[in-house]
Amino acid sequence: MPVPPRRQSASSEVPRQHSASLEVTVSDDLRPSHPIRTTVGALAALTGARLEAPTGSADDVIVTGVSLRAQAIAPGDLFAGLPGARTHGAEFAAEALGRGATAIFTDEAGFARVSELASEVPVLVHDNPRGVLGELSATIYGRPSEQMQVIGITGTSGKTTTSYLLESALIAAGRTTGLVGTIETRMSGRRIPSALTTPEAPQLHALFAVMLEQGVDTVVMEVSSHALSLGRVDGVRFDIGAFTNLSRDHLDFHRDFEDYFAAKSRLFSADSPTHAERAVICVDDEWGQRMAEVARGANSDVTTVATTPQGEGASWTAGPATVSPSGTQTFALTAAEGTTHEVVLRLPGRYNVANASLAIALCATAGVDPQDAALGIAAVDVPGRVERIERGQDFLAVVDYAHKPAALEAVIATLREQVQGRIAIVVGAGGDRDAQKRPLMGAAAARGADLVVVTDDNPRTEDPAAIRAAVREGALDVPEPERGQVWEVADRAKAIADAVGWAQTGDVVLVAGKGHEIGQEINGVKYPFDDRDVLGAAIERVVGGTR
Repeated sequence: MPVPPRRQSASSEVPRQHSASLEVTVSDDLRPSHPIRTTVGALAALTGARLEAPTGSADDVIVTGVSLRAQAIAPGDLFAGLPGARTHGAEFAAEALGRGATAIFTDEAGFARVSELASEVPVLVHDNPRGVLGELSATIYGRPSEQMQVIGITGTSGKTTTSYLLESALIAAGRTTGLVGTIETRMSGRRIPSALTTPEAPQLHALFAVMLEQGVDTVVMEVSSHALSLGRVDGVRFDIGAFTNLSRDHLDFHRDFEDYFAAKSRLFSADSPTHAERAVICVDDEWGQRMAEVARGANSDVTTVATTPQGEGASWTAGPATVSPSGTQTFALTAAEGTTHEVVLRLPGRYNVANASLAIALCATAGVDPQDAALGIAAVDVPGRVERIERGQDFLAVVDYAHKPAALEAVIATLREQVQGRIAIVVGAGGDRDAQKRPLMGAAAARGADLVVVTDDNPRTEDPAAIRAAVREGALDVPEPERGQVWEVADRAKAIADAVGWAQTGDVVLVAGKGHEIGQEINGVKYPFDDRDVLGAAIERVVGGTR
């Protein structure tokens, strides 16, 4: 199958605190080897910025990159000194110039701080610099997203799993892929850890430019509501947008559920500069059905996917799955024209049937044979998503990223279908986040488990005991006949060890909330902590007879 044709190129935001979830960010050092040369005058014309510059210098000064961080400036960069949560980025302009910045981009407040520098380098002053930063970054790096097929995936749950399945299917079909997501960024086999589901706009467009240089023709990326709301994907041309589902999350950031939905809809709505030309949407719930209508209103080519009766009439429909003792699922996926494909999926759970169906429908929309796509996803495992930890024990041990009530309920239901034994859940909730979901997490765990061990997740700057109390209260609010034991163990490693010590033959130990994460944040410090390693070590002590 030929790859999509490439299009011809057109010739310091500070992240909000709650946006970061891992340990390192996509490197600011990622820059194309052969940068585009753009004049400061052209950038002023593009953005409508006021140009304050030494006489006659605007058309002589060349920009080859852009950065929000003075420490990451490379020679030839434009330094974007923008207002942050605590400090205005323009305060670091002198450092940026010392590192080789050739121009400054800021707002009026920033210009008041750097006006004396206008005699040395051009300063672009804009009343809404964040609003044009994406387009500015895209232009500086040669608008690389327009020369690749970019597929954006949004929704509350399932973005990461769908991205991994889609990437594997595309590779099986002969595509050269890039992946931008929560767990990692990959391009042409090179892995780069990532801290945000979507990097900031300057980093993202630089990353795309590097991918393009390395021969990537198709990019799969997770697109969070934060990225859409904060302009991180501005300037990106999405060929295809995908929607998984919507459930409670990020209500510490969004006003309410409608605001959360509106943020997600920016990938599809007609009045959004980032709306995708084509849409593939799971319509298993009312939010998916609403999103399909939003996309149709933008005159997008809309494909729908359904795995439940609620999605009757969808373009793609998945039948019931047959589950093997190992958890592998087999199901039939039928296209609108009646063609049926058998899909084998290692990942358990009906929600993963939806993720796999969405991935295959995305492949078909991208020009890949659905049968090739189905073969490509058959052996995929996703880090921290129903990830089994095996050390020779006689019970099932699983780590999962479920950190929302609906996601926790779904993974518990999946495990109940697989095993006959009891279930222990180790669960907590993050600090500096939506406090209202904490008792809901406890209640979801208590309704589904025989043992709930309430422990610390990432307390961040909050009192861990107060967070645990809210989760425990939600668990204890479930009537006693409907719930099992509820323990509270502050130390997460001990909580995991206690759950393992409780397990008997045929039982399940589920460690939920952190999944692939490799750190635990307490009072601003991130300590090394990987649920998978800690769970594995606890099991080894049991198997070795040293409980």
